[in-house]
Formats: sequence, structure tokens, C-alpha cells
Amino acid sequence: MNYRNSISKLILILLFSFIYESGMSQQKQTNDYTALVSLFKEWRSFEKPPILKGAPDYTNVSFNKRWPAFKILQSRLNGMDTSSMSIEQKVDWMLVWAEMNGYDFNHRVLKPWNRDPAFYKTIFTERSDVPAHEGPTHHAIIDLWKYNFPLSAADKNKLIDQLKVIAPLNEQARLNLTGNARELWIAGINDIKSQKNDLIELLEKPGIKEDASLQNIINQSIVSTEKLAKWLEAESYKKTGPSGIGKENYNWYAKNVHLVPMTWDDQVVLLKRELARAWSSLKLEEHRNRNLPMLAEANTVLAYDSLKDRSVKNIIKFLDQQQLLTMKKYYEPALREHEGRFVPKEKRNFFLITMHYDPRPLYSHFYHWFELAQMDLEPHASEIRRAPLLYNIFDSRNEGMATAVEEIFMNAGLYDDDPRVREIVYILIAQRAARGLGSLYAHANEMTMEEAGKIHADYTPRKWMKTEKELLKFEQHLYMRQPGYGTSYITGKFLIDEAMAEYAREMELSGNIFTIKDFMDKMNQIGSVPPAIGAWELTRSNAGILKAPIKK
Repeated sequence: MNYRNSISKLILILLFSFIYESGMSQQKQTNDYTALVSLFKEWRSFEKPPILKGAPDYTNVSFNKRWPAFKILQSRLNGMDTSSMSIEQKVDWMLVWAEMNGYDFNHRVLKPWNRDPAFYKTIFTERSDVPAHEGPTHHAIIDLWKYNFPLSAADKNKLIDQLKVIAPLNEQARLNLTGNARELWIAGINDIKSQKNDLIELLEKPGIKEDASLQNIINQSIVSTEKLAKWLEAESYKKTGPSGIGKENYNWYAKNVHLVPMTWDDQVVLLKRELARAWSSLKLEEHRNRNLPMLAEANTVLAYDSLKDRSVKNIIKFLDQQQLLTMKKYYEPALREHEGRFVPKEKRNFFLITMHYDPRPLYSHFYHWFELAQMDLEPHASEIRRAPLLYNIFDSRNEGMATAVEEIFMNAGLYDDDPRVREIVYILIAQRAARGLGSLYAHANEMTMEEAGKIHADYTPRKWMKTEKELLKFEQHLYMRQPGYGTSYITGKFLIDEAMAEYAREMELSGNIFTIKDFMDKMNQIGSVPPAIGAWELTRSNAGILKAPIKK
């Protein structure tokens, strides 16, 4: 018997068997993921409500009619076999899972179309610095910032069609808004009033006065918006209930929608710790810098223009020379579009105060604009990650990273030329911890929004949150409208710090060298994914991810 030939044949049989099974496994993985992408497209199509009299339909009748179809979509997702998927594909599965949970939560608890008048704001004049507008918005918003005036013929017709939604939507709002959340109701009136002002300003845009059709639809929208605002004011005395969603709902929402593995109590502990750390670190910095001159404010246009130009050049050069991340050609233009302008001292809010001393701490936070430029110019390969996640699920990632890099860049040496700027970074952290802490108590209905705002103002160093009240009102209103957003800066930063620590530990244990550039590049490649599951993709370990009904 020729044993050599027999062994050779056996090896060939095993090899062909392995190749066949690997091919089948790969085919199954591809088919399973293809089914997920297909279901995702169905889901996103379903999530957009039908049209009623020219506006998205948020009536109870519509939601009740569509609920069985949603449960079928959700059941199909939960029944999907993910065992053969790659980690990246399982992360995509969890994103779809989280979005469907968001729809469920909105239907059961948040009900912005029922409780939140600001939900019916249609006009937005500026792009958000995160993937989508902050807080709940309806499905027919108008991003005026996308238009160039005077309008082309195509854009004119598009804008007219978009403006036609305002009147029927405002009429529908008067039927749908039956909730009893007093603070949301009162604060939301200002959002509707601000829309009237935005529409009046729209009338002054180049080319509008010469176009009767545009003027007509804008004026109709102004009348309709003013009518809604007056109705909201007339109904406000009837509203007596709380606006917070309560701890139990907050915990479910954080875990199952925003994929933040921290309860309300966990977040209170973290934000208190960060608030104390920021204050104590600030005082140590002040002591260390006591013999250095204080930072000087830029109090003229010329001084501020010089400061901002110098700051943009400095931060771009620093990131490149220190090899903190792979630099892209679009980074500097993206930052320069938002470098700010001089504002007189008496009109500066908290963030403008910091920028007129030194813009670099806030320019670090403007990492946001790097990420948005990447979304625009280098879309993610995954269709599920390419567009903004619904329901602000991106908040812990985008706000967390923007907050994290303030300290990352600082500790990498950005302010070695002027140590007093480090003080601004700790003031920013304290402000974010204070406002987030207040928002937690407000959602637990242990404080009113006004009382939460007092924590926000009183625990921000140097009384910088007491100079201009509108920012305070805006932020606490947003955080009441969007549970978890107020804390996402600090919780997200913590989760990104945790991901960096775990990645560095694993690199060390495997004998590899950790570099911040490698970490930052990989986080950017993963995209605007909640860091709790982004870390799974980064480290290839699921030890820290949320418990979800997924076959790992």
C-alpha cells in the first residue's frame, strides 16, 4: 500500500473540504449581512410617516395603524441569525436594533409630537455640528443653510414645495399636542416664535423681494407660525405635569437606544466626579501658573481676527507634527468655516468668552467639523453607518469624542506655549459636567429645568455661565427634549477613554506599540457609532458591550 499517496489524497480531501466549508460559511455570512442591509432599508423607509394633507402624519390614528408593521420589522431583526457575521456586521445589527428601540421608546414614552411643541419647528438656519440636528425633529424640516441666495430656478421650486408643509403641519400640531409636560410646553413656545423671526429674515434674502410666489408662501408660513405660537400660549395654563421621563425610562433608553451601559445613578456618580476633578484641576493649574500673566481677551475685531488665524494655524500644525491622527486636506478648511467672529464683550455667552481668550480649546471640540467633513467627502463603506443614526444615537460618540480631544490635545502638549490656556479646558469640562448633572435631576423630576439650570450656572467656574441667559435656557431645554444628550459629553468621553485604555492594554499585552494616531484613526474609520460598541470593533472583545439579543 502506498501510504505516501494515501496521505496526499487525505490532505487534498481535507483541504477541499476546508475550502468548501469556508466558502459556504463566507456565502452564509454575506447572505445574512445582505439581508440585514435590506431590512435596514425597509426600516428606514417605514420610519418616515405617511403624508396627511401635505405634512408628515403624526396622529394617533396613523401610529396605531402602522404599529403592527413595525412589530413585524422588529421581529424580523430579532430573529435574524448573526452568528456567522463579522464583528463589524454585528455592530451594524446593533445599530439597527437601537434605532428600532428608539422608535418604540418614542411611541411609548417620549412622544415628542404629543408633548413637545418644539418638535414642530421646521426652519433651521444653521447646520448642526453633529451628524443630525440635536433633539427630536419632524421629517420635513427645512435646512435653509443648504440654499444659496439668490436661488436658482430649481432651488426656488424646491424651497416653495418645502415651505408648503408649514401650514398643514402647524394645523396638525394643534390636534396632536395633547401632552401635559409643562416645562417642555412653555420652553417650546420660544422655538416656534423663533421660526417666525427666521421666516421674516428669509424675506430679506437676495432675490426674495423680486419673487411674488416666494413672498406669498413665506408670508403664509409666517401667519401660520404666529397662529400656532398664540395657540400654544393660550393653552399653556392648562399644562401642569412633569417633563422628565423618570429614572426607569431613562435607564431603559440609555441602554437600549443610545447604547450607553450606564444607569441614571452611574451617570450621577460619573458627572459628580468629573465636576470635582475639573474644579480641583483648575485650581491646581491656577496655582501652577500663578506667576504667569493672565490671559488677555481679544476686545477688538483686529485682535480677534489675528487670534483666530494664529490659533487655526497652530492647532493644525500641532496635530500634524505630533502625529495625533492622519491629517486630511479638508481639516483646515472645515475648521476655518467655523472659526468665529468678534463679538462685543457684553454680548458674549460662555463659549464666546472662552474663544475671545483663546479659541484653541473650543477649536479642539470642533473636531466635530472634521468628522462631518469625513461623512460628506469619505462616506462610510457601510450603508447602515453612512447616514446619521436616528434619534441622536450618535451623541455619546460625537459629543464624547469632541470633549475627549480637548484633554487629549492638551495633554499631548498643545498649550505648552501658554499653560494658562489649560485652565480654559478644565472650565469647559466643569461646565459640561454641571449642565449634565442638572439635566439628570430634571429627568428624574427631582428638579425643574430652572433648578437644573441653577446647578449649570452656579457650578461653572468664574461665573461665565451667568453672563448670558439664552444659552442656559437653550441647553437645558434641549437636554429635557432629548434624554441623555446633556450627559453625553461626559459619558461619551468616559467611554472613549475606556476604549483607549483597553486598546492600549491589549496592545501592550500582545507586545505591540500603542500610538494615539493608530487609535484615533481607527475610531474615525469605525464612524459615528456609540463608543460602547465601537470599542467592541476596535478591541475585538465583547467583554464591555451591552447585553443585547445578538448571537455572538
